[in-house]
Amino acid sequence: MKKIILILFFFLATVFFTQYANAQCSLCTKTAQQLGEKPAQGLNSGILYLMFMPFIIVGIIGYRWWKNNKEFEANN
Repeated sequence: MKKIILILFFFLATVFFTQYANAQCSLCTKTAQQLGEKPAQGLNSGILYLMFMPFIIVGIIGYRWWKNNKEFEANN
């Protein structure tokens, strides 16, 4: 139960604090400055979305691997 609460806490923390994060490279920053404020925020949100997807996928694969390995060791 503690692990679920900890995972939920980190998930909610990343959701709430990604609004203030800037994940733009110098090229994207210059492009966003030319677009204006509202499209720049959308561009930044898209960059953050693309950044988190590989971490989520690797996390899911790692969790399933850990769980299967734990079950395998319990059977032996």
